[in-house]
Amino acid sequence: MVRSGFDPLVLPTTPIGPALMPRAPTGLPALGELDAKTAARLVGAASDIALVLDDQGTIVEVVSQNAELGSRGTQSWLGRPWVQTVTTESRQKVEALLRDAQSAADATARWRQVNHPVQDSDDLPLLYAAVRLSDRPDPHARGCIVAFGRDLRAMVALQRRLVDAQQTMERDYWRFREAETRYRHLFETSSEAVLIIDGLTQKVLEANPVARTLCAGTRIKLVGATLSALFDAGHGERLQNLLAAARSVGRQDPIRARLAGGDEVTVSASVFRQDEAAFVLVRLAPVHREAAAGKPGPRGRAAPSAQAALADGPVDEAMLRAFLQSSPDGLVFCDPAGKVMAANRAFLSLAQLSAEEQARGQALDRWVGRTGIELGVLITNLRQRGTVGLFITSMRGEYGGTTEVEISAAVLNAGGHTMMAFALRDIERRLKPDTPTGALAMPRSVSELTELVGRTPLKDIVSETTDLIEQLCIETALEMTHDNRASAALLLGLSRQSLYVKLRRYGLGSLGNDEES
Repeated sequence: MVRSGFDPLVLPTTPIGPALMPRAPTGLPALGELDAKTAARLVGAASDIALVLDDQGTIVEVVSQNAELGSRGTQSWLGRPWVQTVTTESRQKVEALLRDAQSAADATARWRQVNHPVQDSDDLPLLYAAVRLSDRPDPHARGCIVAFGRDLRAMVALQRRLVDAQQTMERDYWRFREAETRYRHLFETSSEAVLIIDGLTQKVLEANPVARTLCAGTRIKLVGATLSALFDAGHGERLQNLLAAARSVGRQDPIRARLAGGDEVTVSASVFRQDEAAFVLVRLAPVHREAAAGKPGPRGRAAPSAQAALADGPVDEAMLRAFLQSSPDGLVFCDPAGKVMAANRAFLSLAQLSAEEQARGQALDRWVGRTGIELGVLITNLRQRGTVGLFITSMRGEYGGTTEVEISAAVLNAGGHTMMAFALRDIERRLKPDTPTGALAMPRSVSELTELVGRTPLKDIVSETTDLIEQLCIETALEMTHDNRASAALLLGLSRQSLYVKLRRYGLGSLGNDEES
């Protein structure tokens, strides 16, 4: 237990029971006054750490059963104003906690996340609620407000791992997109005619522009046609031998064949596998090169680049400001401490604010983040990596409204100044219309399940998916046994009574006299 150099904990003469404990039921004796030792034990059991403060907000006692918390410098808080023991962005929250506690002794305590700086270590995140012990402060009492604190380090670490996993998936996704873009560019701009053939059906799945030009004389729709349909009937056996040899050894020497349109080409094939399926890459080359060089390419003249277009009409600062204000996504700029510097109309609408002045100077986590720690974890990752993309969280409005948002952010350095830019996109419209508000949609695939991570608590995901799996297994067993419940129970390894309970729970079938069958 972390204690000060003062005498044992002395609370106000007003009984602590009515302030901290539920009201005793009618007809039962009240809890009565608690002595200092009992009060300290109660406070220590109710929270990870508790701060006893005077009516000026000065810490007069630190109570904690967690020795590890005591090693984080909590003893140095004694005798100091509470607001001076926290980080800069948390001071407004501490002032709000004290105001709430001093307003009324019976007011509902609101929990707020507060960070304490720790030398040579990460900040100590604690979730506080402050309670005033008496409506009539005793001038001789050493403490009249108790702030109960919950250790959030485990939750912060979990959130950090979640963000890291999200960012890893995001980087993998963009690497895949970049690889696909490179493949698509190579495929479309290749000077060779290339066809992608399904290894099982031998149907054309893809064809590049050169292949479409070369096979134009066949008058056959290229994609979806079989490879043999593109050639004269007399060359079918040679093509089949080519494909068979390619499947057996992976690649085969080219052969000559005549297209249905009359042009003679060399055909080569190589096999590759993707998603446990076999595909054949077929290359066609005209025997006489001039046959393929007559017409201009299907792309024609290249379109002017974006840079050239901008050179003709440069985008000035006024146009950029107009875009920022009219953007349908919420845009907000913050200083390195996370305080709002500027915001557009869409962000003000999400935050239920009427003017930008209401947001300036305020901490962004006042509106963004579900638990009060999500934004801190996001900002930490943003400082480390420079950019963060597609982070899903919720945004709270001033009047209690909540909106699911998707955040992308970047660190900006200009003119020797550093700031953070956030783009918040409303994704409420992506939700299924038949999903009740606040309800968890039943996932039907692994991809749907992974999309719930970060949006829904893990215990809810596990509970709902467990019910779903159980329901699907029961439905399958009933189908396999032709609705014979006794056989289904045996198949599932359940007693008949347990099966009947689950059938009623999920509303599967009608249970009547057949319970005894």
